[in-house]
Amino acid sequence: MLRNLIIVLFCALLTLSCKSPDARRPVKSSSGTFIKESAKRNKKLFEKEQAVIEGIIELDTNNDYLASESGFWYYYNSRDSTATSSPKMGDAVTFTYDVRRLNGEIVVSSEENGLQNYKIDQTNQELISGIRDGLKLMKEGETVTFLFPSFKAYGYYGIEDKLGTNIPIQSTVTLKSIKSEDN
Repeated sequence: MLRNLIIVLFCALLTLSCKSPDARRPVKSSSGTFIKESAKRNKKLFEKEQAVIEGIIELDTNNDYLASESGFWYYYNSRDSTATSSPKMGDAVTFTYDVRRLNGEIVVSSEENGLQNYKIDQTNQELISGIRDGLKLMKEGETVTFLFPSFKAYGYYGIEDKLGTNIPIQSTVTLKSIKSEDN
Protein backbone atom coordinates (compact mmCIF):
# COMPACT_ATOMS: atom_id res chain seq x y z
CA MET A 1 0.00 0.00 0.00
CA LEU A 2 2.76 2.40 0.86
CA ARG A 3 4.42 1.37 -2.35
CA ASN A 4 1.28 2.28 -4.39
CA LEU A 5 1.07 5.63 -2.62
CA ILE A 6 4.70 6.39 -3.48
CA ILE A 7 4.12 5.44 -7.13
CA VAL A 8 1.01 7.69 -7.35
CA LEU A 9 2.87 10.61 -5.74
CA PHE A 10 5.84 10.06 -8.07
CA CYS A 11 3.55 10.04 -11.14
CA ALA A 12 1.74 13.19 -9.94
CA LEU A 13 5.06 14.93 -9.31
CA LEU A 14 6.33 13.86 -12.73
CA THR A 15 3.17 15.15 -14.43
CA LEU A 16 3.29 18.51 -12.64
CA SER A 17 6.99 19.02 -13.34
CA CYS A 18 6.50 18.60 -17.11
CA LYS A 19 4.42 21.79 -17.41
CA SER A 20 5.68 24.13 -20.14
CA PRO A 21 7.00 27.51 -18.96
CA ASP A 22 4.65 30.47 -19.09
CA ALA A 23 5.46 33.30 -21.48
CA ARG A 24 6.89 36.36 -19.78
CA ARG A 25 4.65 39.38 -19.97
CA PRO A 26 6.05 42.88 -20.50
CA VAL A 27 6.43 44.94 -17.37
CA LYS A 28 5.08 48.00 -19.16
CA SER A 29 2.95 47.98 -22.28
CA SER A 30 2.69 50.82 -24.76
CA SER A 31 -0.44 51.74 -26.64
CA GLY A 32 1.36 53.26 -29.66
CA THR A 33 0.17 56.79 -28.96
CA PHE A 34 3.70 58.21 -29.30
CA ILE A 35 3.90 57.05 -32.93
CA LYS A 36 0.45 58.43 -33.70
CA GLU A 37 1.25 61.79 -32.10
CA SER A 38 4.58 61.92 -33.92
CA ALA A 39 2.84 61.30 -37.25
CA LYS A 40 0.37 64.11 -36.51
CA ARG A 41 3.22 66.51 -35.62
CA ASN A 42 5.10 65.62 -38.80
CA LYS A 43 2.01 66.14 -40.98
CA LYS A 44 1.44 69.59 -39.43
CA LEU A 45 5.12 70.46 -39.90
CA PHE A 46 5.00 69.41 -43.57
CA GLU A 47 1.81 71.41 -44.20
CA LYS A 48 3.41 74.49 -42.64
CA GLU A 49 6.62 74.09 -44.69
CA GLN A 50 4.62 73.42 -47.85
CA ALA A 51 2.67 76.65 -47.34
CA VAL A 52 5.91 78.63 -46.92
CA ILE A 53 7.44 77.07 -50.05
CA GLU A 54 4.28 77.63 -52.09
CA GLY A 55 4.33 81.27 -50.96
CA ILE A 56 7.89 81.63 -52.26
CA ILE A 57 6.88 80.03 -55.56
CA GLU A 58 3.94 82.43 -55.96
CA LEU A 59 6.16 85.46 -55.39
CA ASP A 60 8.88 84.24 -57.80
CA THR A 61 7.46 85.05 -61.23
CA ASN A 62 10.86 84.74 -62.96
CA ASN A 63 11.05 80.93 -62.71
CA ASP A 64 8.77 78.07 -63.71
CA TYR A 65 8.64 75.66 -60.78
CA LEU A 66 7.95 71.97 -61.13
CA ALA A 67 6.75 69.65 -58.38
CA SER A 68 8.50 66.31 -58.04
CA GLU A 69 6.82 63.04 -57.14
CA SER A 70 9.19 62.86 -54.16
CA GLY A 71 7.74 65.92 -52.42
CA PHE A 72 9.98 68.85 -53.39
CA TRP A 73 9.91 71.67 -55.94
CA TYR A 74 12.53 72.79 -58.45
CA TYR A 75 13.29 75.01 -61.42
CA TYR A 76 15.99 74.96 -64.07
CA ASN A 77 18.66 77.66 -63.93
CA SER A 78 20.17 76.27 -67.12
CA ARG A 79 18.63 73.48 -69.13
CA ASP A 80 20.41 71.39 -71.77
CA SER A 81 17.98 70.48 -74.52
CA THR A 82 20.60 68.43 -76.39
CA ALA A 83 21.35 65.99 -73.56
CA THR A 84 19.20 62.92 -73.88
CA SER A 85 19.45 60.93 -70.71
CA SER A 86 19.32 61.35 -66.98
CA PRO A 87 21.47 59.21 -64.71
CA LYS A 88 20.21 55.72 -63.98
CA MET A 89 20.92 53.38 -61.10
CA GLY A 90 24.63 52.58 -60.95
CA ASP A 91 25.78 55.56 -63.05
CA ALA A 92 28.63 57.61 -61.57
CA VAL A 93 27.89 61.33 -61.46
CA THR A 94 30.03 64.33 -60.61
CA PHE A 95 28.27 67.44 -59.34
CA THR A 96 28.47 70.51 -57.12
CA TYR A 97 25.81 71.81 -54.75
CA ASP A 98 25.21 74.42 -52.09
CA VAL A 99 22.81 74.60 -49.16
CA ARG A 100 20.86 77.80 -48.46
CA ARG A 101 17.98 78.83 -46.29
CA LEU A 102 14.76 79.65 -48.13
CA ASN A 103 15.60 83.36 -47.82
CA GLY A 104 18.81 82.76 -49.82
CA GLU A 105 21.28 82.91 -46.91
CA ILE A 106 24.16 80.51 -47.60
CA VAL A 107 24.58 77.74 -45.04
CA VAL A 108 27.18 75.66 -46.92
CA SER A 109 28.66 76.97 -50.17
CA SER A 110 29.47 74.83 -53.19
CA GLU A 111 33.15 75.64 -52.58
CA GLU A 112 32.92 74.19 -49.07
CA ASN A 113 31.22 71.07 -50.40
CA GLY A 114 33.65 70.76 -53.31
CA LEU A 115 33.23 68.49 -56.30
CA GLN A 116 31.07 65.51 -55.32
CA ASN A 117 31.21 62.00 -56.78
CA TYR A 118 28.18 59.80 -56.34
CA LYS A 119 27.01 56.48 -57.72
CA ILE A 120 23.25 56.72 -58.25
CA ASP A 121 21.31 54.61 -55.71
CA GLN A 122 24.42 52.61 -54.76
CA THR A 123 26.79 54.83 -52.84
CA ASN A 124 26.26 55.02 -49.11
CA GLN A 125 27.16 58.70 -49.08
CA GLU A 126 26.14 61.44 -46.67
CA LEU A 127 23.78 63.09 -49.17
CA ILE A 128 20.32 64.23 -48.22
CA SER A 129 17.53 62.30 -49.90
CA GLY A 130 16.35 65.38 -51.77
CA ILE A 131 19.63 65.75 -53.67
CA ARG A 132 19.79 62.00 -54.35
CA ASP A 133 16.29 62.20 -55.88
CA GLY A 134 16.99 65.49 -57.64
CA LEU A 135 20.07 64.18 -59.44
CA LYS A 136 17.89 61.58 -61.17
CA LEU A 137 15.84 64.39 -62.75
CA MET A 138 18.85 66.20 -64.22
CA LYS A 139 20.90 65.83 -67.38
CA GLU A 140 24.60 66.46 -67.85
CA GLY A 141 25.48 70.18 -67.83
CA GLU A 142 22.24 71.33 -66.21
CA THR A 143 21.91 73.52 -63.14
CA VAL A 144 18.75 73.17 -61.06
CA THR A 145 17.57 74.93 -57.89
CA PHE A 146 15.60 72.71 -55.54
CA LEU A 147 13.32 73.73 -52.66
CA PHE A 148 13.31 70.92 -50.10
CA PRO A 149 10.97 70.56 -47.12
CA SER A 150 12.84 69.48 -44.00
CA PHE A 151 12.03 65.79 -44.40
CA LYS A 152 13.88 65.80 -47.75
CA ALA A 153 16.70 67.93 -46.33
CA TYR A 154 18.46 67.57 -42.98
CA GLY A 155 15.30 66.92 -40.96
CA TYR A 156 15.58 66.43 -37.25
CA TYR A 157 19.40 66.45 -37.24
CA GLY A 158 20.15 69.68 -39.08
CA ILE A 159 23.78 70.67 -39.67
CA GLU A 160 25.77 71.15 -36.49
CA ASP A 161 26.29 74.84 -35.67
CA LYS A 162 24.89 75.87 -39.10
CA LEU A 163 21.31 74.73 -39.59
CA GLY A 164 18.74 73.92 -36.94
CA THR A 165 16.29 71.04 -36.86
CA ASN A 166 13.34 70.74 -39.23
CA ILE A 167 14.37 73.65 -41.48
CA PRO A 168 13.39 73.61 -45.17
CA ILE A 169 16.22 74.56 -47.52
CA GLN A 170 17.04 75.40 -51.10
CA SER A 171 19.98 73.98 -52.98
CA THR A 172 21.45 74.74 -56.40
CA VAL A 173 22.95 71.64 -58.01
CA THR A 174 25.11 71.55 -61.15
CA LEU A 175 25.51 68.13 -62.75
CA LYS A 176 28.98 68.13 -64.28
CA SER A 177 29.19 64.61 -65.75
CA ILE A 178 27.49 61.23 -66.00
CA LYS A 179 29.50 58.08 -66.52
CA SER A 180 27.16 55.30 -67.48
CA GLU A 181 27.53 51.92 -65.80
CA ASP A 182 27.43 50.34 -69.28
CA ASN A 183 30.72 51.96 -70.37
